[in-house]
Formats: sequence, C-alpha cells, structure tokens
Amino acid sequence: MDLSNEKAVGALSKHRASPNSESGTVSSSPDLLSSLQDVNIHTKAHVLDAEEVVRQLKADAKRGLSEADACERLELFGKNELEQEPGKSLLQLILEQFQDLLVRILLSAAVVSFILALFEGGADEGVTAFIEPLVILIILILNAAVGVWQESNAEKALEALKELQPAQGRVLRGGVWRLLPSANLVPGDIIDVRCGDKVPADCRVLALKSTTLRVEQSQLTGESVTVNKV
Repeated sequence: MDLSNEKAVGALSKHRASPNSESGTVSSSPDLLSSLQDVNIHTKAHVLDAEEVVRQLKADAKRGLSEADACERLELFGKNELEQEPGKSLLQLILEQFQDLLVRILLSAAVVSFILALFEGGADEGVTAFIEPLVILIILILNAAVGVWQESNAEKALEALKELQPAQGRVLRGGVWRLLPSANLVPGDIIDVRCGDKVPADCRVLALKSTTLRVEQSQLTGESVTVNKV
C-alpha cells in the first residue's frame, strides 16, 4: 500500500512469517522471547492505545530495538516476507483437474460407454458408435485445459503481487534511523513511513505528523482512489 501523507511513525505489530518459520530455537534472552511468543495483539492492535502496543511488544518508541534484540526476534519470528512455495509442474496441474468427484464420475461414464459401444457392434457401426464417449472425453479435456489456464494465471498474479512488496524501510534501531531491507523488520520495530512510501509491514501508528492520512490500497480492495484514514 502507498501512503499519501507527510510522515507517519508506527510500531510493527504483525509479521508476514509465522514464528520459528526460518530457524529453530533461540539461546539468548529466553524470558523475553518466551513472553513475545505469548503476545497475541495481531488481531487487536488497531483498538489498543499506541503505548499499550509498544509495551506488549517490549519495544522502545524513542530508541527502537537494539541490534541484538532485533537479531533474536528475527530468529524467533523469521523474515518479514511472504512464504515462497515451489510452483507446480504442468503435469501436476493437469492431474489436479481430474481429482474432482464429478470429473471422475464423467470419466468413468466415458469408459463404460466406450466398452458398451465396443461390445454392442461398435466395429460394424464405425465411429458413430463411439460418439457419446468421445464427446464426454472432449468435454473433460476442455475442462482440464481451462482449469490449467486459470491455475497458471493465479500463480502469475501471486508472483506479481510479491514483486510489489517494498524492498526497504526506515527503521529506528538503537536510537538511529536506518534504511534496512523490509525482510529484516521484526515485531516491535519502530518504522518511519513518508509520503509516497509503501508500507513495509502491518503496523500501529504511533505518531502522525500531518493533518490527514490517505492510503492507496487498490492492491487489496480494488478502489481507484486513495482512502482517508484520519
């Protein structure tokens, strides 16, 4: 989403990756990391006070996270990016089209119809005896072709959506604003979003240095104009 305002500062409250999606256990600061695992504000951060969100995330709105703390959280929660799933081969896409129960029933009907036509004088009548099973098979082939085409378009759309993710974000670490890859953002990070920026992650607004806040969210809702948030 593109942000259309002067400047906004927010605390990262939700992560694209699930806990422990990148690596296993974390050896240091077990009490802190254990408490972070129990934090469940992902669905209610927008209704909590900004100070409460910062408190629950064990963050510091003035100095941000330390590098050591950020590294530990990165190990715990994984990278802030959409999970990469291996694409399906053409053969897998074709086979999936025949897993539907109705398709299997039609395929069975075509086989039975072909066998009956073969034993009921199909050799004498020629191709006309096999018209019914052939029509069913043609319909199933066309259905599979359309299904494969739709699945391929859906995968291409997902890949295009991943390319729209912002590559970098301004993050407060140890009292210093830094430009870091968006994938390295962790819950509790304090980020700075300015006019025209893409929001690098789900976050709670802590301070708004503008009279209005408009967001261009057509990628999510299809709306053609920016939406007023404040």
